[in-house]
Amino acid sequence: MTPFGRRIRALRAARGITLKKMAADLELSPAYLSALEHGRRSRPSPMLVLQICQYFGLIWEDADEIERLAALSHPRAAIDTAGLAPEHTELANRLARDIARLDAATVKKLLALLPKRR
Repeated sequence: MTPFGRRIRALRAARGITLKKMAADLELSPAYLSALEHGRRSRPSPMLVLQICQYFGLIWEDADEIERLAALSHPRAAIDTAGLAPEHTELANRLARDIARLDAATVKKLLALLPKRR
Protein backbone atom coordinates (compact mmCIF):
# COMPACT_ATOMS: atom_id res chain seq x y z
CA MET A 1 0.00 0.00 0.00
CA THR A 2 1.23 3.49 -0.77
CA PRO A 3 1.10 6.47 1.62
CA PHE A 4 -1.53 8.00 -0.68
CA GLY A 5 -3.54 4.77 -0.75
CA ARG A 6 -3.41 4.40 3.02
CA ARG A 7 -4.72 7.96 3.47
CA ILE A 8 -7.51 7.52 0.91
CA ARG A 9 -8.57 4.26 2.53
CA ALA A 10 -8.60 5.96 5.96
CA LEU A 11 -10.73 8.81 4.61
CA ARG A 12 -13.18 6.34 3.08
CA ALA A 13 -13.39 4.33 6.31
CA ALA A 14 -13.91 7.42 8.46
CA ARG A 15 -16.83 8.44 6.26
CA GLY A 16 -18.24 4.95 5.79
CA ILE A 17 -17.72 5.01 2.02
CA THR A 18 -17.05 1.75 0.25
CA LEU A 19 -14.43 1.47 -2.44
CA LYS A 20 -17.14 0.55 -4.92
CA LYS A 21 -19.20 3.66 -4.11
CA MET A 22 -16.24 5.99 -4.28
CA ALA A 23 -15.14 4.49 -7.59
CA ALA A 24 -18.63 4.91 -9.02
CA ASP A 25 -18.89 8.49 -7.75
CA LEU A 26 -15.54 9.36 -9.35
CA GLU A 27 -16.38 7.40 -12.51
CA LEU A 28 -13.47 5.01 -11.97
CA SER A 29 -13.49 1.26 -11.95
CA PRO A 30 -13.33 -0.31 -8.49
CA ALA A 31 -10.36 -2.36 -9.70
CA TYR A 32 -8.46 0.81 -10.65
CA LEU A 33 -9.18 2.52 -7.33
CA SER A 34 -8.16 -0.61 -5.43
CA ALA A 35 -4.94 -0.88 -7.45
CA LEU A 36 -4.22 2.79 -6.80
CA GLU A 37 -4.67 2.31 -3.06
CA HIS A 38 -2.47 -0.80 -3.00
CA GLY A 39 0.33 0.61 -5.13
CA ARG A 40 -0.26 -1.61 -8.11
CA ARG A 41 -0.76 1.45 -10.32
CA SER A 42 1.45 4.47 -10.80
CA ARG A 43 0.79 7.58 -8.78
CA PRO A 44 -2.50 9.35 -9.51
CA SER A 45 -2.68 12.23 -11.95
CA PRO A 46 -2.92 15.76 -10.54
CA MET A 47 -6.51 15.92 -11.88
CA LEU A 48 -7.51 12.75 -10.02
CA VAL A 49 -5.88 14.05 -6.83
CA LEU A 50 -7.94 17.23 -7.20
CA GLN A 51 -11.12 15.19 -7.77
CA ILE A 52 -10.41 13.13 -4.66
CA CYS A 53 -9.81 16.26 -2.58
CA GLN A 54 -13.10 17.70 -3.81
CA TYR A 55 -14.86 14.38 -3.18
CA PHE A 56 -13.82 14.43 0.46
CA GLY A 57 -14.21 18.19 0.80
CA LEU A 58 -10.53 18.67 1.64
CA ILE A 59 -9.06 22.15 1.60
CA TRP A 60 -5.84 23.91 2.58
CA GLU A 61 -3.47 21.75 4.61
CA ASP A 62 -5.50 18.56 4.16
CA ALA A 63 -5.51 18.95 0.37
CA ASP A 64 -1.80 19.82 0.39
CA GLU A 65 -1.12 16.66 2.40
CA ILE A 66 -3.00 14.51 -0.13
CA GLU A 67 -1.00 16.09 -2.97
CA ARG A 68 2.26 15.50 -1.07
CA LEU A 69 1.35 11.87 -0.42
CA ALA A 70 0.40 11.34 -4.06
CA ALA A 71 3.79 12.68 -5.15
CA LEU A 72 5.49 10.23 -2.77
CA SER A 73 3.43 7.24 -3.83
CA HIS A 74 4.99 5.99 -7.03
CA PRO A 75 5.22 2.25 -6.35
CA ARG A 76 8.25 1.80 -8.62
CA ALA A 77 10.52 4.67 -7.71
CA ALA A 78 13.60 5.31 -9.83
CA ILE A 79 16.71 6.99 -8.46
CA ASP A 80 19.09 8.77 -10.83
CA THR A 81 22.55 8.88 -9.26
CA ALA A 82 24.39 10.01 -12.39
CA GLY A 83 26.93 12.65 -11.45
CA LEU A 84 26.77 11.86 -7.73
CA ALA A 85 29.40 10.28 -5.53
CA PRO A 86 29.83 6.50 -5.67
CA GLU A 87 28.39 6.30 -2.15
CA HIS A 88 25.13 7.74 -3.44
CA THR A 89 24.91 5.02 -6.08
CA GLU A 90 25.76 2.34 -3.54
CA LEU A 91 23.10 3.63 -1.16
CA ALA A 92 20.45 3.70 -3.90
CA ASN A 93 21.28 0.17 -5.03
CA ARG A 94 21.46 -1.30 -1.54
CA LEU A 95 18.18 0.31 -0.60
CA ALA A 96 16.54 -1.06 -3.76
CA ARG A 97 17.91 -4.53 -3.00
CA ASP A 98 17.11 -4.60 0.72
CA ILE A 99 14.04 -2.44 1.23
CA ALA A 100 11.65 -5.39 1.52
CA ARG A 101 13.70 -6.78 4.41
CA LEU A 102 13.69 -3.59 6.50
CA ASP A 103 11.41 -3.65 9.53
CA ALA A 104 9.00 -0.81 10.25
CA ALA A 105 11.20 0.72 12.97
CA THR A 106 14.20 0.93 10.64
CA VAL A 107 12.12 2.48 7.86
CA LYS A 108 10.79 5.05 10.32
CA LYS A 109 14.36 5.93 11.41
CA LEU A 110 15.51 6.30 7.82
CA LEU A 111 12.55 8.52 6.96
CA ALA A 112 13.32 10.71 9.97
CA LEU A 113 16.80 11.36 8.56
CA LEU A 114 15.40 12.87 5.37
CA PRO A 115 14.00 16.40 5.18
CA LYS A 116 10.29 16.59 4.42
CA ARG A 117 10.00 18.26 1.06
CA ARG A 118 7.64 18.05 -1.80
